[in-house]
Amino acid sequence: MIVMIASLAIFTSCKKDEEQKAAPKVTAPSAQNVLAGASVDLSFTYTAEAGFKSAAATASNGTVVIKTNGTAGATSGTIVVTFTASTTTGAASVLLSVTDNDSQLDDATAALSVTEAITEAPSVTAPAAQTVMTGESVDLSFSFVAQNGFKSSSVTATNGTAVIKTDGTAGSTSGNVVVTFTAGAAAGAGAVQLAITDNKNISDDATGVITVQAEEFIINVTGNITTNTTWETGKTYILTTRIAVVSGATLTIQPGVVVKGEAGTGANATALLIARGGKLMAEGTATNPIIFTSIADEITQGQIASPNLDPSLNGLWGGILILGKAPISADAEAVQIEGIPPSDQNGLYGGNDPADNSGVIKYVSIRHGGTNIGEGNEINGLTLGGVGSGTVIENIEVIGNQDDGIEWFGGSVNVKNAIVWNAGDDAIDTDQSWSGTLDNFVVANAGDECFELDGPEGTMVGKHTIKNGTVYAMDADGLVDNDANSYVDMMNVYFRDIKAGQDFDQIPTVYVCAFSNLQATIPDGTALTDFFKGGSDAFTTAVALGANTVGADMTKFQGWSWAHAVLTAK
Repeated sequence: MIVMIASLAIFTSCKKDEEQKAAPKVTAPSAQNVLAGASVDLSFTYTAEAGFKSAAATASNGTVVIKTNGTAGATSGTIVVTFTASTTTGAASVLLSVTDNDSQLDDATAALSVTEAITEAPSVTAPAAQTVMTGESVDLSFSFVAQNGFKSSSVTATNGTAVIKTDGTAGSTSGNVVVTFTAGAAAGAGAVQLAITDNKNISDDATGVITVQAEEFIINVTGNITTNTTWETGKTYILTTRIAVVSGATLTIQPGVVVKGEAGTGANATALLIARGGKLMAEGTATNPIIFTSIADEITQGQIASPNLDPSLNGLWGGILILGKAPISADAEAVQIEGIPPSDQNGLYGGNDPADNSGVIKYVSIRHGGTNIGEGNEINGLTLGGVGSGTVIENIEVIGNQDDGIEWFGGSVNVKNAIVWNAGDDAIDTDQSWSGTLDNFVVANAGDECFELDGPEGTMVGKHTIKNGTVYAMDADGLVDNDANSYVDMMNVYFRDIKAGQDFDQIPTVYVCAFSNLQATIPDGTALTDFFKGGSDAFTTAVALGANTVGADMTKFQGWSWAHAVLTAK
């Protein structure tokens, strides 16, 4: 009896071991739409008590491949299949079957709808302009819409490098791509261009604008420059007082340098003075100009427009004075320049060397100056006293000066590509028989006269020429103020934005001057003789706004000039 019970127990145990395990169970994802010709990933889940062995997939109205298979022997998991729709719209399906280790199987079907393909191109939107210091990084978030589904992106950069930090999601119809931009070593303009390609291989791109600024090193300048000195790119120099580059010394200013003058009045007005025998080598570039401005200006390396000061604001510091040894028409061969106290002998100008060389000044913008040191004794934006023809002055801008924009006191220097905007007094002022040429210039919104062209104060030493200019008269009191003994030739100048009360007041009579080929756009209902008087209408032609055939070549000011962008928009 005992033997029979034991045998029954063994039989019962074997029977339990051989019981069949449950068949697999496959669950399909929810129904989805897919564009004709596009692909979509579908995730099926399964359970398999006997352990996963294999899977197979079939499709209607498209093709299917298993992208991620189940794990051998696993009792549960996920299988991802990629379905690519045909070009025929309508119903579609994907059937996935799973077989376990007991050769049992189950399947499930995912329902799909193939819809018409969208051919509309994706749209990429760049983030707002940003500023980054040299060598540093910033993340830029581009947004996109891609009705055909996101496929890929690519990025390029200027003045730095860019990599994709967070890419779009495959197949998504909208989203964001985050790009990390690392600035290069040079201050200036930079850019990041992101291109998006959709599942129909249609692309769009957008460009994010970057301003790369050099790390700002601030250096206070407290005394005269008596030895050769260089002010370096990437640094800001503060004029704490009137600074003279004395005879025998050369100041070199590299591209992109910002020079700021502290506030000061009277004899303590801040200014940069190049004395006779000294030199200024200030050579900016069209992409990296040198800027002289006020300590109140928050502008930094790489910027063109002030971020906080209006272009009409003036009198916040002095200005630049360049003095040479060229002949002048005055009471003596050398006299003291206005704006500098007589106690400072570095303020003397004039001599007998017409070819005197005071240096090279290119791509320089001078702003918010003109502090007075006393009644009738002002500092101009750029003062040129007895400067010789060996000096090179090109691409100069004077903005918001309380007194004159540029004033010549004799000398023979030529100036090319100059803008004077918002001068508080005269824009262009010539004195003491300056004998050089002003070529290709813009005058805009002077406070008094657009031109004050004075005659010699002593023995005549030469005639000057003014040509190829555009004058935005705007709120100026007058157009041209000549003395009877002014000695000047003026040609190819266009006057626009003229208002009642402004005039070309007289033609010089003492010396033979040549005025020719002037053009003007005058207000409706007025006559040329209302503005060009005393016979000056004889060499002036009325033209419609924008129909002028003379005037400045504005392209010479593009990029480096704050005034250019404002004036060309008028």
